[in-house]
This record gives sequence, structure tokens and C-alpha cells, in this order.
Amino acid sequence: MNFRRGISRDEPEINLIPLIDVLLVILIFVMVTTTYSKVAGLEINLPSGQAQDAADKPNEIDVMITATGEILVNRTPVGGGDVASLEAALRRAANGAAQAVVVIHSDKDARLQSSIDVMQAAQQAGLSAVSFAIQKPGR
Repeated sequence: MNFRRGISRDEPEINLIPLIDVLLVILIFVMVTTTYSKVAGLEINLPSGQAQDAADKPNEIDVMITATGEILVNRTPVGGGDVASLEAALRRAANGAAQAVVVIHSDKDARLQSSIDVMQAAQQAGLSAVSFAIQKPGR
């Protein structure tokens, strides 16, 4: 029996407006307090590093690149300096060994393209192990 005929029950509802207001205030706070920095450039100093001397050097091919761009394979100058002549010199130095390690000794003033040419020639010669030699600080 309903003795209160004129009074109806209100359904409870969730009011989202205060929640949206709080989220907007938090968003504005994050936007104002965040600092954005733009890095103009990277400063790097190469080549130097800390590395232990290898105990044994099995079948190592030394490739030296001078500041003038001259390339030497096992202290023998490579004529031409193109990828094909480098590949032939690396094949001769490897003597058919697929496990030979190519160590690039590049002058810090040498062009990067020379090092890339040596890596490409080593890949074409089937020598997958390529390493760069560095100078320890203090030497």
C-alpha cells in the first residue's frame, strides 16, 4: 500500500561535471609545469675508450686508414681504395679463413666513407667479424 501518492522516488544518478572539472584542472597543471627542451646538437668525442687487451688474436686482419685516406691491409698499401680492390686485398689476407676478424684502425681525422668502404668490402669478402680499434686515454 502506497500511502504517499504524490511523492515519487528520484533515481540516483552520477554527476560527471565535477569529475570533468577536476580532470581539466589537472591537465592544465601538467601542461603549465612541464618544461620542453629542444636539443640543438650532440657533442661526441671519438675515438677513445676503456677496453681490455685481447689475450690472443686468432687470424686478425689489420686495416689502417690514415687521415689522408690511404688504406693499408696488414701494413700493405691497397691501390685504388675502391671497394673491389679492398675486397681482393681482404680475401688475400684472410687466406680462405672465414673466421678472420677485420680490425679497423682509423685515424680520428679520416673520412667516415673510408671506414664504410672497408666494412662493405669485408662483407662482400665473406668476413662477418669487423671491429674498430680505439686508443686508451693517456696514450
